Formats: sequence, structure tokens, C-alpha cells
Amino acid sequence: MARKWFGTDGVRGQVGDSVIHPEWVLRLGWAAGHVLTADAPGRPQVVIGKDTRLSGYMLESALESGLAAAGVDVLLVGPLPTPAIAYLTRTLRADAGIVISASHNPYQDNGIKFFSGDGYKLPDAQEEAIEAWMDRPMTLSASERLGKARRVDDAVGRYVEFCKTTFPADLNLRSMHLVLDCAHGANYKVAPMIFGELGATLELLGVEPNGININDQVGSTHPEALRAAVLRTGADMGIAFDGDGDRLLLVDDQGELIDGDEILWLLARDMCQYGELSGVVGTVMTNLALEQALAGCGVPMVRAPVGDRYVLEAMRRHGYPLGGESSGHIITPANTTGDGILAALRILAILRRTGEALAALREGYRPFPQVLKSVRIAGAQSLLDQPLARQLIADAEDRLGGTGRLLVRPSGTEPLLRIMVEAASADMAADVAATLTTGLAKLALASAVLGPLN
Repeated sequence: MARKWFGTDGVRGQVGDSVIHPEWVLRLGWAAGHVLTADAPGRPQVVIGKDTRLSGYMLESALESGLAAAGVDVLLVGPLPTPAIAYLTRTLRADAGIVISASHNPYQDNGIKFFSGDGYKLPDAQEEAIEAWMDRPMTLSASERLGKARRVDDAVGRYVEFCKTTFPADLNLRSMHLVLDCAHGANYKVAPMIFGELGATLELLGVEPNGININDQVGSTHPEALRAAVLRTGADMGIAFDGDGDRLLLVDDQGELIDGDEILWLLARDMCQYGELSGVVGTVMTNLALEQALAGCGVPMVRAPVGDRYVLEAMRRHGYPLGGESSGHIITPANTTGDGILAALRILAILRRTGEALAALREGYRPFPQVLKSVRIAGAQSLLDQPLARQLIADAEDRLGGTGRLLVRPSGTEPLLRIMVEAASADMAADVAATLTTGLAKLALASAVLGPLN
């Protein structure tokens, strides 16, 4: 069934458009309230959290009104990272959780994503059910059954203490110097508390949100400032989160960037040594080097579609305890969704146990040269369905000759066509990616003017 509004990570768009608008979001809250609490015993409850975007206040009020109209009580936890909402939904025994965030996007965008009562992102079927409810006439619950809202004043402390309990009790971070970049986002308060209370000396970036500076030249999509700070201060490690805190990138003590694939490798190798790893889930974007490195340890890897919820679905299906994406969504057994703070704590625990520097731990892992490109286009899938587009892709695959990988896919969250090329050499990857990107961009332009071309 084709979905009208939900993408790979909930609903997302520019604030003020037909979807990310208070009237539409009110209806979304009403529909979600009916679908997600249909089997709730007693009075249903839903947790709402958000990142630091200015528009979050407006959308929070709209969601709260829609849920109340459906007879659902609302627990407001304020600005907290997405994984904190998953955790709080479980531990507060709520029927569902909702996050208002557009993740790594700029402040002009916002979005809504949902968790079930057990802290997992919704399967497609439930999102489709919510969409179906939105087509119904909106009716109010009886006056005596309308929902009400209250704030959970200790939500920050609950999540901080949970994260600290995942770090080995016999270890601490004293004498470690860390640089944290919180992207002026949802981790701006909790991350410094967690790493600071474990004993680390901190240099902080991106911890002064003003509602419009989220992800602005900071965070995991802009690691340049983090790298410079690590080199300037001689820090042991740099950690960059995205706007909603569910993913991270690292910088080692030599100033080198570590992406999600390599973070997965460091965690997987450590878990193997303790007999804790039956397999790993990556995505179609995961670097071939990770798959080969895991195979060398006798660990299977399966690939899921892009999107951390698809990674988690595959982890549950195969019974694998570790999964993630190149972009830095890392899912460990400690939480039910990607959690940047928990992943960073696991890496730090490895450093503490081994006594090695992060740069030394990385030795031996050699990713295939990978080039990522994007073509901005509405209707990306329609373009890919054209014979000329398929021919351009086939020509690129022929050039790689079986020594690399090629993936072309529509973005699940933006009007973009994503292109990934891996090859044995950086020059080959760059050349194939540039040729294919140019060809598809020209075809998109011609199609917009002339219509689909055969």
C-alpha cells in the first residue's frame, strides 16, 4: 500500500507546508491517538518529546490538542533526544511515544515520528492505519473522556541515570578529555551531564540552542569544528551528535573522522571477544569493508533498507544484537532505537578497558573508497523508472566491472536522489559517481521540460 505522508522516519517537511502545519498535525495527533491506544487498558497515555527547533512548541501544542480530542492523556517531557523518548515511553508504561524533530535537517524543517508502547518505531502497517484514520471526519471524545496533559519534571534525570547505568560500574572517565558537539540540538543538556558525571573533562560545542541554529555548521553533518577542537585541545576523542541525538560520528585523537560503519566494526570486534555477537545488521549503504572484516571474524552481516527502523526490524528477525547505518545510527542491546550517547559510551568503555588510544584501535580497518552524491528532484522514483535512467546506471555498473558497488535510491526524507559508488580506487569511485550524477541530473531536467524520455 502506497503511503501518502509517512517516509522512512515518520512524517517530515518544511514548517508551514500542507503537512508540517498545526491544523494537519492536530488531525495527526487525533488519528494516532485512536490507532495507537485502541487496546489500551484504562486511560491511555502518550509521551511527547521534541528537539530544540522553534516550531516544536507550536507542533507540540497541536499534537497535544489532537490527542486530547481522542481521549488520550499526554506526558510532556520537553527537549530530549529521540532515544530518551523511546526509553521513557517504556519505563513510564505509556501506550506510545511521539518525537517532534527533523533530525539532521535545518530548523526550517520539522517532523513527527512515533514509538509503540514497547519503545520500537512503528511498522508500516500501523503508519498506514494512522493515515487511514486521517481520512475520517474528526470527532471529539465525550467531554468527560477528553485527555489532559502534564509535564514529567524528572524526565532529564531519568534518562541521564539510565545512560550512566549502561557504562561498566568498575570504570569511569576520569583523566579523559572529550569534545562534545551537540548540534544545538536535543542532546545539549543531557550529554554534558552524562559524560561529565562519569568524570570526563569536557570541551563543549553546539550547546546553546536558540530555536534556529540546530545543525547549523555543527553536529554530525558538519564535523569540521569538532575535528579542529580535538586537534587544538589534544582531546582523546570527539563526539558529534545530530539534532535529535539518535546518531553520532566520532573523531579520533589524531583528528580523523570515524563514520557509523567503522563504529559498528569497533563495537562488533569487542563484542566478538566476549562471545556476545551472533551477527550484525547494516544497510544497503554499509561499506563493503565492514562486511569483509566481519566475515574474517566468522560473523554474518545482513543488509536492510536504509532507515534505522528497518535495521532494528532485521535485528529482531535474525536475533542479532548489533546494527546500524553509515550515517551513525547505532543500535545496541541497551535501547530499542539508535542512541548516540549509548554508542559513544560503549566505545569509551573499550578505550578504558584496553588502555589504547582510539587511533590505535582503528588500525587494520580499511574502508573501500566511497563517494556519495545527491540530485535534488521531486519524483525521484519516477525518474529511476525511465529506460534512459536504467541505462545510465547499467553503464556505471559496467565500468565498475564487479570490483565495487553502486546504489541509486530515492531519499526517504527529502526530495533527493541518492547515489553511492564504492570502488577499489578513490579515482574510479569519484569518476563513476560524477558521470552518473551528471547524466541523471540532465535527464531529470529534460524530463521536467519534455516529460518522461524513453
